[in-house]
Amino acid sequence: MSTHHPENLIYSAGTQVVTLREVVGQAGRVLHPRGAVGVVVKSPVDLTHDYRVRFLDGVEDMLKPSEISQLAFFKEGQLSAGRGLDQHGDLYQQVIYQCIIGSQAYGLADEGSDIDRRGIYLPTAEQHWSLAGVPEQIECDETQEAYWEVQKFLVLALKANPNVLECLYSPLVEKATPLAQKLLDMRSIFLSKLVFQTYNGYVFSQFKKMQADIRNQGRVKWKHVMHLIRLLMSGIHVLREGHVQVRVEEHREQLLAIKRGEVPWDETEKLRAELHRQFTDAVAKTRLPDRPNYETANAFLMTARREAAGLLVEGNEARERPDGSV
Repeated sequence: MSTHHPENLIYSAGTQVVTLREVVGQAGRVLHPRGAVGVVVKSPVDLTHDYRVRFLDGVEDMLKPSEISQLAFFKEGQLSAGRGLDQHGDLYQQVIYQCIIGSQAYGLADEGSDIDRRGIYLPTAEQHWSLAGVPEQIECDETQEAYWEVQKFLVLALKANPNVLECLYSPLVEKATPLAQKLLDMRSIFLSKLVFQTYNGYVFSQFKKMQADIRNQGRVKWKHVMHLIRLLMSGIHVLREGHVQVRVEEHREQLLAIKRGEVPWDETEKLRAELHRQFTDAVAKTRLPDRPNYETANAFLMTARREAAGLLVEGNEARERPDGSV
């Protein structure tokens, strides 16, 4: 499980580090004790090779990656969110909502498409209140899973983050606790005119980069182009119809042709410009509010926090505390 701590980071030259073993010289004499501070003077090409570390007195030694720690992380100890402190347990057991997004949910999957799972986890009060805190996101690259902590999820949804909104409207839901179902039942509170700014701004900036790629390299990543076109189509639908349409059957062949690189760039640019025009027209006519419903989202968060404070969640079941309470 990853919690966004750079455990596989290779420290660059100049990084202050702490030794996790004694630095020993000739005849077994200890030159520096465990916990000495030094500076990386030469980094390895990968974590199977050693660092060269220099100490204040000029002594240098070769140390394995497992024998040093970055000074900043060492001082944090177990206080870095999502690390250490046994009471964290397995945060995956706190997942309250799980769905499939991406090509599988869009109806654009082929034989090589991954299955991307996203969702929400609700940490127990003990985990949330602990010195270590909890990470905003947990993920597993091997299984293509990622789950946002409930507050982070709500904040992203209120900002009209496309990935999060598609989570709420995914047709492929694999798990939803009663609390998560309450959120799904009120998901329309997150839809507002902010969809225009968020979707439109992202697509426009990405197409500017692609125009540069065409000029400089003569090529683009057509899969990325397809998803940007799909995102524009999705945004238009949200503003016109008031809900997120995840599946794109009516546009499937057109989008897959773009993905395969069968549509010339100039034609794709014309399509993008036309969709931007429709998007601008849709935001002028939409019935969606200017802003999402922050108050209702906040009330849901309070409900979730109260549930976490009153229950220890194990799967979907509540179990009693050691003192017999729940």
